Amino acid sequence: MSAGRLSRTFLDTNVLVYAEDSSNPVKQKKAVELILEHRRRRTGVVSLQVLQEFFVTVTKKLKLDVGIARYKVEFHSRFDVAEPAVNDLLAAIDMHRFHGFSFWDALVLRMAKQAGCRVLLSEDMQHGQEIDGVKIVNPFL
Repeated sequence: MSAGRLSRTFLDTNVLVYAEDSSNPVKQKKAVELILEHRRRRTGVVSLQVLQEFFVTVTKKLKLDVGIARYKVEFHSRFDVAEPAVNDLLAAIDMHRFHGFSFWDALVLRMAKQAGCRVLLSEDMQHGQEIDGVKIVNPFL
């Protein structure tokens, strides 16, 4: 996808986490670039689940101070934030049952679709796979 034509894009938790992870400077630089680009162009989307997972991961694994982590959640909440409803949970359960995705990955996919995203940036799912019109792209390959 050319830099001039970014479409509405869902950022999975790992993209946000890598932006804080100095142990992998290549992934960190790429994650920061993606976050800033999608913020600037107003094309980025996250979900409540992604913000929650981000907070838990950076405070537990990366040992980020809770106050700083809270600030970072607030920063990332300036993206468009998709909030699941009960029908989204049920759809994610069905995707989990019928397609074998983990429930959490299925919920991320569902929220990306519901938010009108054509791309889901994640290293947790199969790169290049398209589910319900959402293409999974691993930006760290």
